[in-house]
Amino acid sequence: MKYFTTTSKASRRAVDCVIVGIYERSKLGAGAADIDAASGGAMKRYIKSGDISGKLGESAVLTNVAGVRAPRVVVVGLGKSGDFGVPQYRRAILAGLQSISKTRSQQVLNCLTLENVSDADAYYLARYTAQAVGDMLYRFTEMKSGRKEPGMPLKQIGLAIAKRGDAARSMRGAEHGVAIASGMSLAKDLGNLPANVCTPSYLARTAQKLAREHKNLQTRVLNEAEMKRLGMHSLLSVTAGTKEPARLIVMQYKGKAGKAPVVLVGKGVTFDSGGISLKPGPGMDEMKYDMCGAASVIGAISAIAKLKLPINVNVVVPAVENLPSGKATRPGDIVKSMSGKTIEILNTDAEGRLILCDALTYSRRFKPDTIIDVATLTGACVIALGHHRTAVMSSNDKLAAEIVAAGIASDDRGWHMPLSDEYTSQLDSNFADLANVGGRDGGSITAGCFLGEFTDGMNWAHLDIAGTAWTSGKSKGATGRPVPMLTEILLARAGALP
Repeated sequence: MKYFTTTSKASRRAVDCVIVGIYERSKLGAGAADIDAASGGAMKRYIKSGDISGKLGESAVLTNVAGVRAPRVVVVGLGKSGDFGVPQYRRAILAGLQSISKTRSQQVLNCLTLENVSDADAYYLARYTAQAVGDMLYRFTEMKSGRKEPGMPLKQIGLAIAKRGDAARSMRGAEHGVAIASGMSLAKDLGNLPANVCTPSYLARTAQKLAREHKNLQTRVLNEAEMKRLGMHSLLSVTAGTKEPARLIVMQYKGKAGKAPVVLVGKGVTFDSGGISLKPGPGMDEMKYDMCGAASVIGAISAIAKLKLPINVNVVVPAVENLPSGKATRPGDIVKSMSGKTIEILNTDAEGRLILCDALTYSRRFKPDTIIDVATLTGACVIALGHHRTAVMSSNDKLAAEIVAAGIASDDRGWHMPLSDEYTSQLDSNFADLANVGGRDGGSITAGCFLGEFTDGMNWAHLDIAGTAWTSGKSKGATGRPVPMLTEILLARAGALP
């Protein structure tokens, strides 16, 4: 996909299709106003007749509008003009692209970038556009037989700008958006693959393939024997019941010599049956998504490598299966973590924290500036925040605020949840240093507190993406979140934002 910028008016650009917007109460957006003037009031007539609407997300394709060089005009409803912010823009551009997908348009001019969008400039509007294009073009057909449906023939996207001075910011936004969309697509692919394909070894091979594609990226994969020598008995307790070997995947992107890295740790449970604490049957197919934390950090480092950012980023992925068998870990078993702390396993379905705690301890060797773990960790998080926001937890309020701000900027939003000693006390154990669960009350927070016990002295944050990593129901599938949030953090730290 190629992007270009233009100051040409909507009515004068010879492309296959132009996207313009109208607000409620018949207010014309910038591109629509130009087309209305060039066509002798056609837009207002369409509004009056009810053929087009200002309701947010509604769209219509108009053809052969008088005075317009493009043969098609897609008109998108923008809602109330005073409420047109980033979420509304993203919804509108996606609606416009969906209408275009039903045509054979190859070159499109997006004039929604001329609208006054609160908290967004030319850079972000271009970036959101590129991400929306990535969403529209994404198809997961790898496991389907027969002839594949042809995709959109779209080849070029024009970004309308008000002045030439916005061109560089807009093109940088498109470049970053393309990289983010690519990272999201990789994360979606990994999440959508079935567990009999996307095993811990498959994740490792994917990481190794990325290292071959990018000279500034290195990948090392540790096997179970190496993990045992390191004392990762907490991690290995999760994989005890399966024949599929665990892997510890370590990726290192080196973009700036002498700088401490940001370390991203992603939970990689490629299938979670719950182990001996077996999950209910309905919906268990969705437990292939329990590696979306791993998928998202791999997707994020892929985006960073594509952009060749001046920053050091490491990714650590503990990759396992959690299945029941005669060799599986039992409730009541006590294991020793790599840190030396002992853990009483009260519930084998609280396995994500058992692999992450050893991965966090392992990550200390990199002497990170910051460490962020990402995990589909708790159903309690879904109860607390639904499917809209990622839970952000940290003992460092400044780091939590940085992450929340990155979520707002990228429109991949998070919510700062508490993390304090009164919750940690729920993890007290009669027989070990701590238990792996602390009861139903505050379940997502006590899970974060558990991980916090292994991050003393570290600038650490925990992201629970159980509610945001995938969509259930008829349209089920991985979302690619929080790749945009993570990439925003790294772009900012690398000084790459305009």
